[in-house]
Amino acid sequence: MSDRPRHHAGGHADRPYLNTRQAAHRLGMTVRHLERMRSNGTGPRFRRHGRLVFYHIDDLEAWSLSTAGHGTSDA
Repeated sequence: MSDRPRHHAGGHADRPYLNTRQAAHRLGMTVRHLERMRSNGTGPRFRRHGRLVFYHIDDLEAWSLSTAGHGTSDA
């Protein structure tokens, strides 16, 4: 048995998937906001395993980079 913690907010190299709470924390938003974006199809890619939803760290990073500079002050 490993001494490493099973869950980590930043994810592990061998477990690069985060649940919704962890992904929202990583992106600096509320869980509800991330859920709303998922429902609207405007958030990062996700995977559904039954009722569980997971986000890959690379997908979170790609989504974050793709939305950089799209604020109203950049118009």
